[in-house]
Amino acid sequence: MKSDSSQLAVAGEEQDQNRFSRTGAWLRLTRPDDAPELSRRERVLLRWEIIAVFAVSLGASGVSAFVSLIGSLTAHHSLASQSVTLNGSQAPGRPLLDLFLQLVSIASGAAPVLLALYLLVRSGDGLASIGLDRTQPLRDFLRGAGLAALIGGSGLGLYFIAYKSGIALNVVAESEPNVWWRYPILLLSAFQNGLLEEVLVTGYLLTRLRKLGVNPWVAVAISATLRGSYHLYQGFGGFVGNAIMGIIFGTLFLRWRRATPMIIAHTLIDAVAFIGYALLVGHVSWLP
Repeated sequence: MKSDSSQLAVAGEEQDQNRFSRTGAWLRLTRPDDAPELSRRERVLLRWEIIAVFAVSLGASGVSAFVSLIGSLTAHHSLASQSVTLNGSQAPGRPLLDLFLQLVSIASGAAPVLLALYLLVRSGDGLASIGLDRTQPLRDFLRGAGLAALIGGSGLGLYFIAYKSGIALNVVAESEPNVWWRYPILLLSAFQNGLLEEVLVTGYLLTRLRKLGVNPWVAVAISATLRGSYHLYQGFGGFVGNAIMGIIFGTLFLRWRRATPMIIAHTLIDAVAFIGYALLVGHVSWLP
C-alpha cells in the first residue's frame, strides 16, 4: 500500500511538473534557447546599456519615488490624509505659459523612448523586435482595449481598498485649470505614460534581458518590480497595483512579442482615469 501511495504521489508530482512546463512553454516563459552567444565584453556592455537607459529615466524615477515615500511615512500625518497630484498647473494664472510648459514636460518625459528605440535599431534588433509596427492594427487595438477594461476596473478597486486601508495616498488624477487645452493635455499625458513605460519597461527591458539569457520568470519579476518602484510616491498600494500590472503585461509581451497592445491599454487606462476624474470630482461622493 505504501509503495502504491508513493508511486501515485510521484506520478502526481510529475503530472504537475509537466503541466507547469506546458504552461511555461505556451507563455514562452521557458529559458530562451535562441539567446545569442555573447562575449563577456558584449554582456558587460549590454548590462551597462540597461543601467544607463534607466539611470536617466524610470530607474531614477524609482529612486525619487522611494525617497518621496519615506517623506510621506515620516510625516506627522497618515498616508491616507496626504495627497499627490498627477497632472497639475505649472504656471497658475498664466494659461498660455502653462500650456507650453506642459508640452515641454510631456516631450522631455518621452525622450528616453527615443534613446531606447535608437539602441534597439543600432543593435540590429529593430522596432519589430518589440512589436512596434503596423502589421496587426486591429488585433493590437482589441488586445489593448481588452487589457484596459480588465486592468482598469480591477486597478481602481485595488486603489480604493489600499486607500481605505491607509496604505496609499489620495491620488488626485488632475487639477488642471478649466481652459480649452485641459483635456487635450490630459490625453497627451496619458499617451506619454503609456509610450514611456511600455516601450522601456516592457519592450526594451524584457528584450534586452532575453538577449542576456535571463530566465523569463526572473525578467518579468525585474520588470514588474521596476514598474512598481516608480509608483511608490503613491504609497504601497501604488507599488502593489502596478507590480501586478507589470506581471500581466510582461507575461503577455513574452507571449505576443508586441508592446503595442500594452501601449494602447496603458494609454486608455490613464486617459479614462484623468478625464473621468476631471468630470466626476466634486459630483460624486465616492471619490476622495
